[in-house]
Amino acid sequence: MASAASVTSLADEVNCPICQGTLREPVTIDCGHNFCRGCLTRYCEIPGPDLEESPTCPLCKEPFRPGSFRPNWQLANVVENIERLQLVSTLGLGEEDACQEHGEKIYFFCEDDEMQLCVVCREAGEHATHTMRFLEDAAAPYREQIHKCLKCLRKEREEIQEIQSRENKRMQVLLTQVSTKRQQVISEFAHLRKFLEEQQSILLAQLESLDGDILKQQDEFDFLVAGEICRFSTLIEELEEKNERPARELLTDIRSTLIRCETRKCRKPVAVSPELGQRIRDFPQQALPLQREMKMFLEKLHFELDYEPAHISLDPQTSHPKLLLSEDRQRAQFSYKWQNSPDNPQRFDRATCVLAHTGITGGRHTWVVSIDLAHGGSCTVGVVSEDVQRKGELRLRPEEGVWAVRLAWGFVSALGSFPTRLTLKEQPRQVRVSLDYEVGWVTFTNAATREPIYTFTASFTRKVIPFFGLWGRGSSFSLSS
Repeated sequence: MASAASVTSLADEVNCPICQGTLREPVTIDCGHNFCRGCLTRYCEIPGPDLEESPTCPLCKEPFRPGSFRPNWQLANVVENIERLQLVSTLGLGEEDACQEHGEKIYFFCEDDEMQLCVVCREAGEHATHTMRFLEDAAAPYREQIHKCLKCLRKEREEIQEIQSRENKRMQVLLTQVSTKRQQVISEFAHLRKFLEEQQSILLAQLESLDGDILKQQDEFDFLVAGEICRFSTLIEELEEKNERPARELLTDIRSTLIRCETRKCRKPVAVSPELGQRIRDFPQQALPLQREMKMFLEKLHFELDYEPAHISLDPQTSHPKLLLSEDRQRAQFSYKWQNSPDNPQRFDRATCVLAHTGITGGRHTWVVSIDLAHGGSCTVGVVSEDVQRKGELRLRPEEGVWAVRLAWGFVSALGSFPTRLTLKEQPRQVRVSLDYEVGWVTFTNAATREPIYTFTASFTRKVIPFFGLWGRGSSFSLSS
């Protein structure tokens, strides 16, 4: 049995640094120190000099997050065992077995009064009519109840620990997602910053060119006007001088002089040429690419923050034997040579298709399919219901649980109830598939130009799985998020 001194020494090791008492519901903070949950909660409620600063550990003064308390179940068990040892050490072996009133050894237990009795106590009149049992016999059912309670408590503790582990993993996933979105924001703004700098240089260069042309035309205008003013000044001086002469001299060549003045045509120069004026008026049009880029930037940023990248891989258990899958399950290639693939209920046997390994039951998700078609080849991308037909002919339409578009050599079709050929500015080589499960949207866009391709509207109640079809020797596709 542990000595009283050793038990006391152990008890000192499990004291709370705040209240100096035995730890109650011990929790661990970021720096590793342990405290009573209640003490630490009250400590965090005390306002510091700077309301914006995180609280610091009472021992090492390291900052910690108030919401980062982690229950220390192992330490709680240690505290419980130490308290049990303290109780045994305090009572002592001899005193534990002896009746405090008569000094006799205790043998019996009174069920009615829940008292431990010696022989003298048993014979006393107050217990004569009570149910009396030997200690071990009386303890047996209670031990059984304790075992049951311990079993339940340990099970509940394990469940809580599993919840803690699961939620911690979930938090890590969320932190990863936030980190990914942070990088996306940084990347998008870096791209925008570079584009804005380029547009600024282009617009300023065009303005500089306009500025130079305006100054050039101003110089030409000033030169032309100065010439006209000089010529008119010469005629004015000539007429004034003629007018001051005597009649005989005034009449000499007067008609030719007047005819020369009257027939003198004034050239009215224009300061700004029509061409330059049109260039100035058209200058705001030069900012249209900037306006379009800003709109696309806002749309893409909203999209990137709203949709989660779906890290999907191809499921070889569903792949048609004519499809060759890469080792990393991120690429598929069509081959006329059948693969030695065992038949199973999940595998497509007529449609040359393959599904993703995991399905989707909620949320907003997006992935990109890069398509490389040989002449005459085609590729189908979209999502299907988990119970889509795998054997025999597969009808690619929403009524059969398929929401997809087909890209063929030179055209794109939306596979609705009736296939619809789409008019696009260019043939997509990368298709972004975006799924909003709750709203029921399956949206396809050109991943390179962000041009919309098509959107299906559905009502999803079961798991849906990313779906891919491929045809044509040399045709292939690959996945990315």
